[in-house]
Amino acid sequence: MSETLQHTDPGTGSDAAKAVYADPADTAVHGEYRITRAPGDERPLYRFTGRITADGSSGFKAEPGRYHVYAGWFCPWAQRVTIQLALNGLEDVVSVSYVDGERDGRGWAFRETHGPDPVNGFTLLREAYDRTEPGFDGHVSVPTLWDRHTGRVVSNDFTRIGIDLATQFGEWGNGADTYPEDLRAEIDALDAELHLAVNHGVGAAAGTDEAGLAARAVLLDAFAKLDARLAEHRYLLGDRLTEADVRLWVTLVRYDARSNHDRSINPGLAEYPHLWAYARDLYRLEAFNRTTDFATFTLPGAQLPDWNAPAERPQTR
Repeated sequence: MSETLQHTDPGTGSDAAKAVYADPADTAVHGEYRITRAPGDERPLYRFTGRITADGSSGFKAEPGRYHVYAGWFCPWAQRVTIQLALNGLEDVVSVSYVDGERDGRGWAFRETHGPDPVNGFTLLREAYDRTEPGFDGHVSVPTLWDRHTGRVVSNDFTRIGIDLATQFGEWGNGADTYPEDLRAEIDALDAELHLAVNHGVGAAAGTDEAGLAARAVLLDAFAKLDARLAEHRYLLGDRLTEADVRLWVTLVRYDARSNHDRSINPGLAEYPHLWAYARDLYRLEAFNRTTDFATFTLPGAQLPDWNAPAERPQTR
């Protein structure tokens, strides 16, 4: 165990217990991480799907200081949530802490790299799941939304967590509307189109077998269509920054750092000038650059493009 530290919980302002950390990740001792299910258990991978509502009708009422997000700097799905918190001015309303980027059979853990768990003093994120459902056998993932009042996991459904943060905390937010009612159908339709082709497709596209080459063709076709779309619009759905942009961007920022780190898919995101300028334009926003730590997801040997290069974009109207 590391030297004891004092830590202040940003959600409550009170001194937490002395910090404790998990041992270093060790797959020789604990094995590789894998998802197990009880026999006959067909519940979804992201098993906890509670929703926060402004009026509390869901059982989880939007309140300042009540909720905590367990995130991972390395994880695109977790970054969706931390970007939403920043865009909506909720960083003092919902607190965040980060797990370590190394994982063994025990799952994600809290280590000195990013600090302790400031809410419960857990050393393993699995403890939050076991406290919610004793003997939990499903996927221990980030982001995980924790409720201090009930002492349980609300959700590990990253899409719905982001939507609830964008729509249910208006009383304490800054007035941003990243999931506007008039665009929700378009946002969700675009996400359905891009989720498999881009967000999940980048990993498969690095393969050289038949499936990998097929995924690559789909990915690059999607990039070409996005490039054409963004030639005329600053954001995916016109002149308003929305949840659709957040969902796509977390994959774009990792593209040349991870899946295409060796340029095996294509020469780089810069092959699509409008898409690349769009990605840099978003990176200039504090909510995007402050929640990005390239060191936590860039593979060895990767040559990153210049994310700080000027980005000329169509003017919003």
